[in-house]
Amino acid sequence: MRCHWFVALCATTRETSDVRRETVREVVTASEAETEAFGRDLASELGASDVVYLIGDLGAGKTTLARGLAAGSGALAREVASPTFAILHEYAGPDGAIVMRHLDLYRLADRVAELGVLGLPEAVAGAPIAVEWPGRAIRQLLPPTHEITIAPQPDGSRRIELTVVT
Repeated sequence: MRCHWFVALCATTRETSDVRRETVREVVTASEAETEAFGRDLASELGASDVVYLIGDLGAGKTTLARGLAAGSGALAREVASPTFAILHEYAGPDGAIVMRHLDLYRLADRVAELGVLGLPEAVAGAPIAVEWPGRAIRQLLPPTHEITIAPQPDGSRRIELTVVT
């Protein structure tokens, strides 16, 4: 079954210093399944060096979207859970190769020194990574190639905005 989304393609471009942000897609999903499907579809556009920031409040749907990204990358979606306590999860495909990483910075201080202990960026090279709760420090170590903002709506749907960062 194919999900039906409201999709708006945008041409909004913002530039700050050497960074260019272009909002390329806005979507409203009506269910968890549709949010996950959005992630699955987006995964086909990601390469091994892509860094996807997932931005939203608690319960917004960041982990649900990450589950879709992992499934679309070839991992078993049911294995994806919020890595809040483990900080970093790695997801493998059927051949055992890492196809995606999922980093949750909720419990870490937003300091380069604290994040550096994780061995970033070298420790996460070679597969796309989804980062929940990105702060200022992570931008220095692992700048985004994509930013996804998820905002729950009063009717229970989620508004998702995908921005490409170059």
